[in-house]
Order: sequence, then C-alpha cells, then structure tokens
Amino acid sequence: MISLAIPSVINLYRIMSPFPYPSASPSDTHPPSRYLNRELGLLAFNRRVLAMVEDDATPLLEQLKYLCIVSSNLDEFFETRVAGLKQQLHENITQSGPDGLNPKEVYRLLSEEAHALVAHQYRLLNERVLPRLAEQGITFLRRGHWTEAQHRWARDYFLREVKPVLTPIGLDTAHPFPRILNKSLNFAVELSGVDAFGRPSSHAIVQAPRALPRFIRLPEDISECPYGFIFLSSVLHANVGDLFQGLTVEGCYQFRVTRNSELLLDDDDVSDLRLALTGELRHRQYGDEVRLEIPENCSEAMSRFLLQTFDLKETDLYRVDGPVNLVRLMQVADMVDRPDLKFSPFFPQPPRALKDNPPLFAALSKQDILLHHPFQPFTPVVQFVQQAACDPDVLAIKQTVYRAGDDSELIDALIEAARQGKEVTVVVELLARFDEEANINWASKLEDAGAHVVYGVFGYKTHAKMCLIIRREAGELKRYAHLGTGNYHVRTARLYTDFGLFTAHPEITADVSAIFMQITGLGRQESLRHLWQAPFTLHSQVLAAIDRECEYAAAGQKGHIIAKMNALTEPILIEALYKASQIGVRIDLIVRGVCLLRPGVPGLSEHIRVRSIIGRFLEHHRVYYFRHGGTHQLYLSSADWMDRNFFRRIEVCVPILDPRIKRRILEEGLRPYLRDNRQAWLMNGQGHYVRAKPARNRAAFISHLFLLKRLSFWT
Repeated sequence: MISLAIPSVINLYRIMSPFPYPSASPSDTHPPSRYLNRELGLLAFNRRVLAMVEDDATPLLEQLKYLCIVSSNLDEFFETRVAGLKQQLHENITQSGPDGLNPKEVYRLLSEEAHALVAHQYRLLNERVLPRLAEQGITFLRRGHWTEAQHRWARDYFLREVKPVLTPIGLDTAHPFPRILNKSLNFAVELSGVDAFGRPSSHAIVQAPRALPRFIRLPEDISECPYGFIFLSSVLHANVGDLFQGLTVEGCYQFRVTRNSELLLDDDDVSDLRLALTGELRHRQYGDEVRLEIPENCSEAMSRFLLQTFDLKETDLYRVDGPVNLVRLMQVADMVDRPDLKFSPFFPQPPRALKDNPPLFAALSKQDILLHHPFQPFTPVVQFVQQAACDPDVLAIKQTVYRAGDDSELIDALIEAARQGKEVTVVVELLARFDEEANINWASKLEDAGAHVVYGVFGYKTHAKMCLIIRREAGELKRYAHLGTGNYHVRTARLYTDFGLFTAHPEITADVSAIFMQITGLGRQESLRHLWQAPFTLHSQVLAAIDRECEYAAAGQKGHIIAKMNALTEPILIEALYKASQIGVRIDLIVRGVCLLRPGVPGLSEHIRVRSIIGRFLEHHRVYYFRHGGTHQLYLSSADWMDRNFFRRIEVCVPILDPRIKRRILEEGLRPYLRDNRQAWLMNGQGHYVRAKPARNRAAFISHLFLLKRLSFWT
C-alpha cells in the first residue's frame, strides 16, 4: 500500500508525464537559509486568524467563529501534515526539506508552536469571548454554577435524550478498549467498587453518539438570560453515576483522538477508482492516532492510561481549558438572533451586463463577463448550466467538479440536462480531500441520470475549474465557457474571494475543449493557443514570464510582478523570484497562507514584499500580473505556486484579453489588497508577520470593505 499523498504520485508522474518533472531542487545547490518551513507557516497562518478574535472591530459572535475556524484548521493540520510527519519519523526518514530541517526537527518545532497556539486559543475563549458574550446575555453555564432549577432541567434532559442512546463500556478482559472514531467525543471514567457480577472495576469508556448536540439551549426562564447554553459534556458529567449503579465514580474526563486521514490506495491494483475509494473511506475514521485532547483537570493516571492505549507520547497530548472540540460552537451564531453581534449583511449585485437578467448566451455573444465573488453573486454560474439544460439548441455540457458540497443546485442542473438528453460529461475529482464521499454520491447520481462521469487522470488531481457548453447557432456550433479560480460550490462562493470568467472567445473555448478531450480520452498533449496547463506548460510559462520581467529590468525598463495566491512553496520558482529581485524587478506577493520565500533580505530579495490578508472573507483567488513592458499581462488561475499544483494536478491558467476586464481585476483583485493597511500582515525575512497600521494622518483602508461598497448592496 502506498499513499497518494506525495512520494508515490511524484514517482507516478515521472513515469507517465511527457513534461519532465524537475530532477533537482534548488535546495540541492542553495543554502537552506533561503527557505522557510511549511508546517510552521501553516501554524503562523492560524496565529493571524486568531488575531481576528483579538480585534475589537470583529463582531463578538464572529470572534467565536474565528476560534472555531482555527480548531477546524488544526484538525486538518494534524490529520494530514502532522500525520505525514509522524509517518516519516516512524519510517526513520532523515532527509531534510528545502529549509534544511529534518522530520525530527520539524516535529519538535511544530509541537512547541502548536501547544502554544492552542493554549492561546483557549485563553481567548475563556478570558475574552465567553465573558463578553455573557455580558450580552449569551451564556455558557458551567456545571459548578448551575442553580437547582438548572440541575433539575439538565437531569431531565439526560434521562430523556442522552441516557437511552449511551452504551457505557467497562474495560476488562471481556471488554477491550473500544474503537474510537476520528475526532469523536468520548469520556474516560475512573471507577472504584465491585459490579453486579463481582468484578472489580477501574476504567470505563462512554462514547457520545454524533447525533447528540454538543451544547443545548436552556429555556429562558431556566437559564435566567436570553440565551443560555450548557455543554453535553457537563450534562453527562453531572449524571455519569447513573450509568454505573453501585460503583463510585472517581473521575470523568472528556477526550478526543485525531487520526491520520490520508487515504491509501495501491496504484498497481486499482481497476475501479470509485469502488476502491469507497472501501478505503470506511477505514479513514480509524487511521493511526496522531493527537490526544483532554481537559486540564484530567488525572495524571488517566492521561497516562490514554496515551499508552493510543501509543502516543507526551508531546502528542493537548490539555485544554474547555470543550475538546470547539468546531461545534460554530452553530451558536445561527442560534442567536443578534444581528448587532455579527457582520453586517450584504447583497451581491450582478455586473452591469447581467443587471436585467438577460439570457446568458445572448449576453456572452456580445462580451466577456467577469464575476467577483462573494461581492457579486454566484447565481449566474448556476443559471449558465440551468439555461443550457433547457435550451433546445444546446447539444453538450462538460464540467469539472472538485468541491461542490452535499447540496448543489449546479449539479442538480447537470443531472436535469442529462435527463433532457444533452450530452453531459462531468470530470469528478474523487480524491478531493474530505469531499470524497460527497463526490462519490454525486458521481452515482450523475451516472443514474445518463451523464458521462470520469475521474480524471489517475495520479493527478483534476483541480481546474472549467465549464464548457456547446450550442448550435445559425447552423454552426459555438462554444461558451466559464473558468474560475474557485470551486463550483454555492455556499463557499459567499465566503471565499474568487473570480469567474465567462467567455465565448473562440480560441480560449477551443483550448478548454482540448483539455476536456485530453482528460476524458487518450492521446498526446495538444498545443494550446492561450491557456497554460499543469502539469505540462504552467510551470515553464510562469518561469518564462518572470524571465521576461528580468529582461525588461536589465534593459533599464520597469519590471513588476504581482501575484496573489493561497500558498507559495515551489523552490525553483522561488529561486526565479530571488533572481528577478536581484536584477531589480519589483515583486509584490499577496499570499494568504504559507510562503517559503524570505522577502526583504539584502542581496537576495530586497525588492520582494509579501503580505497576507486576513479579514471577513477567505482569500482564495489566484491572479498573476506581469508588467511586460507596459502591456500589463494578467492571468487568472486555479493553481497556487506549489509543487503539487505545477506537477501533480491538472490546472488551468487563462490570460485576460479584454482590456476592460483586465482593468477590473487590477482595480478589484490586486490594488486594493496592496493598499490594505488594516487587515494586511507584512512578512519579514525571518518569516514573522507584523500587522499593517495606517500611517500617521492616513485613514484606514480595508480591502474587503472597499469591495463591498464598490460591488455589493451593503448595510
């Protein structure tokens, strides 16, 4: 069994791809001091997210959400990055990364930072967020402070809703330690005494069914405040003795185990990817243990017992002052009707070309159309497929699906198009991490409706965001396309910043058609006229564009690169940026998350600036700008500047040919982020981030607020 994570896919790529994978990393010839560490960069990103909790400008219920977002991010971090690192340690891998750190050194550093991060997170919860919520009548009632009426209500709730679905398991030779689901809520109980069969009892486990809410709202007259909540863990702690009649409960402690969630597939023995993946998903909940979370008051004896049971070390143990899973608290904002404690609502407005809701094909025949989410609605993208489904002149629809969610109007429209007799082809990426099950379900429904469903190219994730519609007009076939920087996901389109381009440009749509043919069929790589495509040309084209800026700078002209993305980790490209800086090219990088490049280092990168924007929305668009002698070349892409995007994924990058749309992207997608002096974080050469502040006598400029006012109806 080999993982489809990194090593096996690189090897498979080298065998299969006609485009050569770089045989040597620049770190082989350049000192590690030129690169930062990826894992520490991920934790640094979460530090910046926590700063939104400490910002008084963030509404109170939104502060609680940011705490939950960090917990969700850390869950994935441990399930994937830490799990992979621990696997390397288990296999005694000592090879260093580009930063010169070996797995053992990385694990030590990230463990120290992760423990400090979690401690800071819970301090913010207990010392800032919960007290301020209580001042607003939103209270999480601690068991030690319950009134008599609250005790009675909690006991009644326990007897009615909780006890009937619990299965306490006493641990002895006949009852081994139960299998613990990944990230599930469990309780370890210390007991004394003898049970009904004369057996001495010391330990028991109680697993909380996932169907039970993790916190419960009390009636207002019982809670004595407008919104009073109690935790399920408190209800169970208060009544755990009912589960062990005749025994003495010496202690009861919640705990949570995080497991390795990477999927393992044998690439030599997969004849049906969907079938193999379906089988592997059943085992994801029981991967190797990587983290144990327990409450601060857990006894030393119980913590040692749990660590030994899960074969974990002290460094894998996280003691927390509160619930072991904060993610579930994300639901609180939806349960509390306090608009004054949330971000002000906004109403996305369509671009002028779509103001009167014209037929999309007629509008696109006149001009390309750009959508900027979430400030402009995602609805036209859904309507694009819906109108095609019921249009008798539409013959075929082709689309990629990476993440669509469990409930998708867009995929419903594809299903309807197939039922209407259209030729519908959908490239479903089954290996979209944590969306595998949803994508398998969609694949089945699409096939049942008569659509052609393919799973891309084995060994490469299909991460490109493309939709192609073929329509008969005046006796000829005409293509229409949508290309995006983000997923075809209605819900995240309200939360993530992304661009989507509608175009009927014959050469661009021909390129899109060629890529679909390449993914679904067999054949050699086609030469594309405009699109850059990974894994074939994207990397080399980006390097060539950087080299051209170097040539302009060397000739005494201005060289300027602006690139916006989620992550920058690819060493060869980083070296190209260092070289460009040394020649005099001005480089502005807007990188939301991990950046391994060191900016502002004299003699190396003094012309490079790196900033990260953390605000109301998750920054997600990928935009590349090259001044190119004043012609201002600009591209939208689905790809970050990472090894996996360049060499192990199918990605597209589309040039913006319409000067009007080019100006819009510059004015909305790049310049506001470079002006932001309130939610921008500036990175220095040591990898540390400092939050930007308005200069003296300068007003604060917030990019998200600027775009809301410019593009949306905002209150």
